[in-house]
Amino acid sequence: MNLLKNLFSPLYIDPNMVNAGEMNGSGNLMDFLDEPFPDVGTYEDFHTIDWLREKSRDTDRHRKITSKSKESIWEFIKSLLDAWSGWVVMLLIGLLAGTLAGVIDLAVDWMTDLKEGVCLSAFWYSHEQCCWTSNETTFDDRDKCPQWQKWSELLVNQSEGASAYILNYFLYILWALCFAFLAVSLVRVFAPYACGSGIPEIKTILSGFIIRGYLGKWTLLIKTVTLVLVVSSGLSLGKEGPLVHVACCCGNFFSSLFSKYSKNEGKRREVLSAAAAAGVSVAFGAPIGGVLFSLEEVSYYFPLKTLWRSFFAALVAAFTLRSINPFGNSRLVLFYVEYHTPWYMAELFPFILLGVFGGLWGTLFIRCNIAWCRRRKTTRLGKYPVLEVIVITAITAIIAYPNPYTRRSTSELISELFNDCGALESSQLCDYINDPNMTRPVDDIPDRPAGPGVYTAMWQLALALVFKIVITIFTFGMKIPSGLFIPSMAVGAMAGRMVGIGVEQLAYHHHDWIIFRNWCRPGADCVTPGLYAMVGAAACLGGVTRMTVSLVVIMFELTGGLEYIVPLMAAAVTSKWVADAFGKEGIYEAHIHLNGYPFLDVKDEFTHRTLATDVMRPRRGEAPLSVLTQDSMTVEDVETLIKETDYNGFPVVVSKDSERLIGFAQRRELILAIKNARQRQDGVVSNSIVYFTEDPPELPPNSPHPLKLRRILNLSPFTVTDHTPMETVVDIFRKLGLRQCLVTRKALWQDSKKRAINFK
Repeated sequence: MNLLKNLFSPLYIDPNMVNAGEMNGSGNLMDFLDEPFPDVGTYEDFHTIDWLREKSRDTDRHRKITSKSKESIWEFIKSLLDAWSGWVVMLLIGLLAGTLAGVIDLAVDWMTDLKEGVCLSAFWYSHEQCCWTSNETTFDDRDKCPQWQKWSELLVNQSEGASAYILNYFLYILWALCFAFLAVSLVRVFAPYACGSGIPEIKTILSGFIIRGYLGKWTLLIKTVTLVLVVSSGLSLGKEGPLVHVACCCGNFFSSLFSKYSKNEGKRREVLSAAAAAGVSVAFGAPIGGVLFSLEEVSYYFPLKTLWRSFFAALVAAFTLRSINPFGNSRLVLFYVEYHTPWYMAELFPFILLGVFGGLWGTLFIRCNIAWCRRRKTTRLGKYPVLEVIVITAITAIIAYPNPYTRRSTSELISELFNDCGALESSQLCDYINDPNMTRPVDDIPDRPAGPGVYTAMWQLALALVFKIVITIFTFGMKIPSGLFIPSMAVGAMAGRMVGIGVEQLAYHHHDWIIFRNWCRPGADCVTPGLYAMVGAAACLGGVTRMTVSLVVIMFELTGGLEYIVPLMAAAVTSKWVADAFGKEGIYEAHIHLNGYPFLDVKDEFTHRTLATDVMRPRRGEAPLSVLTQDSMTVEDVETLIKETDYNGFPVVVSKDSERLIGFAQRRELILAIKNARQRQDGVVSNSIVYFTEDPPELPPNSPHPLKLRRILNLSPFTVTDHTPMETVVDIFRKLGLRQCLVTRKALWQDSKKRAINFK
């Protein structure tokens, strides 16, 4: 019942009978006048949305447009423009999201390399781009060219030696600290909502919670800039999660340009769901995975029309990113792989073991990170966000620089771990002992004994794995943009690559074992360590986020490894099973509950055997429910009731004696209506009678001018009986997006009674 106590602020009323307007969801929710007062139908910050009312308002708007379209050609054209406005918004979101993602990718590559050196021919070139333009690059030293100089070469004209290493080390740390300090300062001063991943808040907003400014223009600008800075600083975080927030900011901006979406929160939600799909599309170059991610992980409500528009937005965003070509490889995927060996059934066992590791890692990370974030919120540590970022950045840079697998960017590390070893690879991971008598084709290199470089890489990867596991726990959740996709994938890729090399060497030295005899003959290429890295990355990402279907689709789109879906599925399912054994919450749901957002997760099961009557308040012996009467309360009475209570709305009854239900009035709209009437309507004073009826009665000549508020009344509040199981009530709130639900008790031999559960 703890979840219900957090989500519901209960209240009740006691009418003797119920009018026909109480029927569940029937009729129009609002009785608007020809000239409604300003801000009617809007919501206050940190309040929830009544989706049922928003749906009704959009239905009324669409009905009016359809009827007017038959009156003239101009009205018909306006109706066509209204129908196509959704596709125009999707097009604009895809174009802007793809452009921003391409710019972020290019800027991150340049600023990451800036920590180690600079290109003399054009300082805005990254290391790779600088050496592309050089004619003096050799095969053995493909990463070295005269145009690119490390800081030690540029400042003291030394490339080797202790002094050059110390200088490069110092400047690496200094650049990292500068980037991180600038990022946290911009977030703190200009856009506090630009911190974090953004996905927990996006999930909450799409479920119906108002967070003003979270998707604003300043948040979009600052998050785009600081995302480049924090990723370039070398912190253990990624840009993929925050790109979903950036895309949703784009969606909110373009929604404000069309009244169809700016004046209806329900329609805006459809745009934001599609924008989330576009964000994942440009983050990974995975348009189909982006649509499935929005469906499985982010969106609370995903009708078929939203599916089509999400697909279109993801397509446009992916096309825009491909046109910019930030990776310089003419491919959309981030980690393109090309393996020459199929997987074998016997390899499912190590794949499942990687799934177990991913589930355990996900559980460990969620519990430790939530504990650290809770400590940050409840102790003095939270008062010094800038100092925390600086300290974590300094520790990260100091430990990361000596290890080549932590010094480079996480995306480059994952790409190297995914790659298969061919004749053209120069990585330490491919330092195998070659047989001089080998006459096999270059693209079909058999398994070989590991050389000294492989063993060196193994212990460096082991140290990097421990470092990544620990530092990511403290990095995620700081007051800077921080994504979790890439760090989680890096942990899994390192573990998977080590397992893959182990299986490869075991198969080479013991090919006569029964498990290897049928599929791993001497001189054959039977194990692909890069595949294990890919499976491990999927397992760890699934353990942290609890994704399944969208995760597998994102991974094969991310790498192009379509034929390896079964190993990815086995690892993803195993990871989820293991992680769910220790707790159902993924990292995003855990952060939603940590921040105290009202969120009814559609994946949760309500197991308590309680009825609606068990959670209604007030109960017997408590103060009676505060109600409004249709024609016997003054403006002062209503204002006093609003001041003394904090409910989001009040039931309206005929009278205290004849408590027949009339409807339900929202708190915010009562406040706005009375304020507007005092300013614009002559004769409305504190003693004025408030009427919720259609036709107010005749008043004595000397009485104050009455105030009619029937236009703000919800004439069809949703109702259930007091014996309705709470499991059903919670399901109703989830699927219909209700803000409140009236609970009715009827008996043949006694007066019927009514109560309500109010969703704040």
